[in-house]
Amino acid sequence: MSRMCELTGKGVQTGNNVSHANNKTRRRFLPNLCHVTLISDALGQRFRLRVSAHALRSVEHRGGLDAFLLKADENELSMRARLLRRQIAKKTAEAAVAA
Repeated sequence: MSRMCELTGKGVQTGNNVSHANNKTRRRFLPNLCHVTLISDALGQRFRLRVSAHALRSVEHRGGLDAFLLKADENELSMRARLLRRQIAKKTAEAAVAA
C-alpha cells in the first residue's frame, strides 16, 4: 500500500537533512495518514479510507464526505474514491429527479 492520501493525493516528498556542518543526506517527508471511517449521507453507508489529517479537516470544512468528493478533482482521487464519487453523483442526481 502506497503512502498516499486517498482523497487529496498527498504523498511522500523528499528533501535533505542538513547538519550543522552543512552535510546533506537524503530524507523522506511522510504524510500524516490516518485510517478513518467516513459516512456518506447520500448512500447511507460508512467507508474506511486512509486519508491525511489535512484532508480530514477539509472534509469537515466542506460539510462531509459527499460534498468533498463532488467538489474534488478526479485526477487527485484514488480509484476507490473515484468510484465512490460516481456513486454519490448518481444517487444525488436520482434524488433531484425524484424531488
